[in-house]
Amino acid sequence: MMHSLAVRVYYEDTDLAGIVYYANYLKFIERGRSEWLRDLGIDQAAMKENSGHVFAVRRIEADYLRPARFDDLLSVETALVQATAARIVLDQTVRRDDAALFAARVTLACLDGSGRPVRLPKGLAEALAAG
Repeated sequence: MMHSLAVRVYYEDTDLAGIVYYANYLKFIERGRSEWLRDLGIDQAAMKENSGHVFAVRRIEADYLRPARFDDLLSVETALVQATAARIVLDQTVRRDDAALFAARVTLACLDGSGRPVRLPKGLAEALAAG
């Protein structure tokens, strides 16, 4: 199950050297994860309101491979690696054309309103199993 999101690099995304500031890649992949969930039919705001379930990043392993620059059109690719009862592991890659610029493995934990780990909501677990 692969999802792709187009992201344009704006001036505000760059540093003094004119390349994408390293922390902005984390924003790009956050958007990719949100849109991946949306495409699975998961409304995160409704999920939080109805059941109190939210996701928190538990771990990120990231590699900065090549710089992106102002006005580049990037693709944020999100792919499911593993889903357990309370966690989701994703591989996310930011590309310009065919060149990988940034790669990360992201582990998300599902939490309740008190911040304690809980099982993935049934609808999400079913969507992941079907995907």
